[in-house]
Amino acid sequence: QVQLVESGGGLVQAGESLKLSCAVSGVTFSDKNMGWYRQDPGKQRELVATITSGGSVDYDVSVKGRFTISRDNAKSTVYLEMNSLKPEDTAVYYCAVDIRLRRYWGQGTQVTVSS
Repeated sequence: QVQLVESGGGLVQAGESLKLSCAVSGVTFSDKNMGWYRQDPGKQRELVATITSGGSVDYDVSVKGRFTISRDNAKSTVYLEMNSLKPEDTAVYYCAVDIRLRRYWGQGTQVTVSS
């Protein structure tokens, strides 16, 4: 079955960096578009960044210039490198893939940025 497993979250101070990973199994990873989302308690889950199977990327305006999404098809893994972190980046971060009109999610990884 499809599985997505995020890792790399943690507690950091404002201005520091983190790199999240999402290992995907049960699908042909190389031909899938991937996305990173985040959700703060009490708020809607929001799209942070996407990367197509061809490597084209897009970012929410709030993270553009600070975050970088990338993928390693040989490892079936998508990454989110986060620099210059701000307290407002605090959230649970999820990766996701759409397969035949269904969106699959990982379990999420907590990122907390202290001021």
